Amino acid sequence: MSAPGMPPPGSLERMLVRDRLLIAATLAVLVALAWAYLVMLARRMGSDADVAAVASMPGMPGMDGQSAGGPATRALALTAFMWWTMMIGMMLPSAAPMVLLFGTVQRRQLAAENPSLRVGMFTLGYVVTWGAFSLLAAAAQTVLAERALLAPMDLTVTTRIGALLVALAGVYQLTPLKHVCLRRCRSPAEFLSSHWRPNTSGAVRMGIEHGLFCVGCCWLLMGLLFVVGVMNLFWVAAIAAFVLLEKIVPHGEAVARVSGVALLAFAVYLALG
Repeated sequence: MSAPGMPPPGSLERMLVRDRLLIAATLAVLVALAWAYLVMLARRMGSDADVAAVASMPGMPGMDGQSAGGPATRALALTAFMWWTMMIGMMLPSAAPMVLLFGTVQRRQLAAENPSLRVGMFTLGYVVTWGAFSLLAAAAQTVLAERALLAPMDLTVTTRIGALLVALAGVYQLTPLKHVCLRRCRSPAEFLSSHWRPNTSGAVRMGIEHGLFCVGCCWLLMGLLFVVGVMNLFWVAAIAAFVLLEKIVPHGEAVARVSGVALLAFAVYLALG
């Protein structure tokens, strides 16, 4: 028999299936909306005929740190929003196993109650953490643009800076900190058991903590967008696919190490080229 207040086992399993489908569908919609925005923005960039038009687009700070729509602070905010949207499109797919498992645990604990709020708060904490990273990335983009180190047409840095960024990403892929963060991202059950906190506020805090591990795992990989083009959607998708690969395939730590060696070799090629 089931405990008082608990639904019958069959009903609970049906609720779990329904919840997982709802969570997966919601995440898919968020990712689709993020990518739709990025495609629209990339097309607008491609339709501009000259450098000035691109540099003054909303979300693209000009060489003087301002945009056509307002002062430097507004340009920074729009650029940060662009980065945040990109991070949602890139990172939510790899976070989906964690969010789904969190929802399953919440349903089993809350029984007949609705766990959707706590799952939403967990996801909110996660994306807010990437929002903080996006603000830093937008600030870096603005500084590079102001110092004429970022090509305004394709948003790529100079070859020398690109070689440095690639080398830093390669070294980081080999560091213990990278692998500590990656291990937390690869093991949802381990993360939940060691970081579990009750209540809605606990769900937000857990989402932030998981987001911090993901940022710690991937922040320099995201920095590679300055090398290949911030709005080059092919490379945005390629980096997102690699991040997903690191997190879900067996021996993901080995994948990270191999990629680190490959990035270091590429950095040498860029430096000597």
